[in-house]
Amino acid sequence: MYRSLLPALLLASPAFAEVPKVVTDIAPVQGLVASVMGDLGAPDLLIPPGASPHSHALKPSEARALQNADLVFWIGGELSPDLGRKIDSIAADGAAVSLFDAPATLHLQARNDVLFAEPGAEAHEHGHEGHDEHGDDDHDEHEHDEHGHDEAHDDHDEHEHEAGHAHHHEGDDPHVWLSVDNATTWLPLIAQTLSEADPEHADTYAANAEAAAARIAEARAEAQDLLSGATDKNFVVFHDAFQYFEASFGLKVLGAISLSDATAPSPARLDALRDALQGADAACVFAEPQFDPRLIAAVTEGADTPVAELDPLGQTLDLGAEFYPALITSLAQSVADCAAQ
Repeated sequence: MYRSLLPALLLASPAFAEVPKVVTDIAPVQGLVASVMGDLGAPDLLIPPGASPHSHALKPSEARALQNADLVFWIGGELSPDLGRKIDSIAADGAAVSLFDAPATLHLQARNDVLFAEPGAEAHEHGHEGHDEHGDDDHDEHEHDEHGHDEAHDDHDEHEHEAGHAHHHEGDDPHVWLSVDNATTWLPLIAQTLSEADPEHADTYAANAEAAAARIAEARAEAQDLLSGATDKNFVVFHDAFQYFEASFGLKVLGAISLSDATAPSPARLDALRDALQGADAACVFAEPQFDPRLIAAVTEGADTPVAELDPLGQTLDLGAEFYPALITSLAQSVADCAAQ
């Protein structure tokens, strides 16, 4: 059975005779791991960028890659509960590292209100670090069809799979990769994990992680420049996946059509957002390629608000070591372009 390992436990991990076979869940994580592995290898991707991590069912080829992996880097069951169950059942040996559960990961609590901020309110970061601020309150998660169609969304509690770790952040937003600080923090953890599995190349992993952090810092600076004229604008997003990005760059989102867990919005929620758009000077409503665009039309009806696309998974970007910096700058460019309309 796979176990979700924290850095202290990695000291007991076995060393492989060659570069380990690595799989990752989503493209942003694949990019971070690829930047640390460099020329030594390329991690496989389990969830294609165009699919929903909340509900993606592994194809046979993806299941085989998971079964054959020595190491798995993934966000965690909070984002992909079905993948968590597959990690338990498909593979007999190996180590899975949940980045959501990494000790230094910044967490923001999931937002449940229809409106996150009143027009004119200042954007602010309201997160916390560490694993001590939420306790162990029970929190029901949901399986979701992230495409916004009419399938039912069945409740379930089983996503806290027996993978050797406890969930200390029930109720927190799982889209933690959109915090630039989180991505930078994970690089040394990825390097350490790979080095424990492959000590021969430990120096290479460490050097690659340092170089990757420098590239991310450059992308952050570029994004800050791009967004300098957008921090006083109001935005609406399709689903609440972007608050880590908002906190990183001081953006202000009025609300989301769907919550962070990608549940389908109720008619009352759509009505409330439509009313808010009528009374607010929203610069843009952002769609996502993983969702049904018809819901955007339902919210923007009667409002002269531009609609643009904002993709937290970077579907159009090339996979590999430069993916994450490109994701941050492309998101910033999309926000800046729409704000300038």
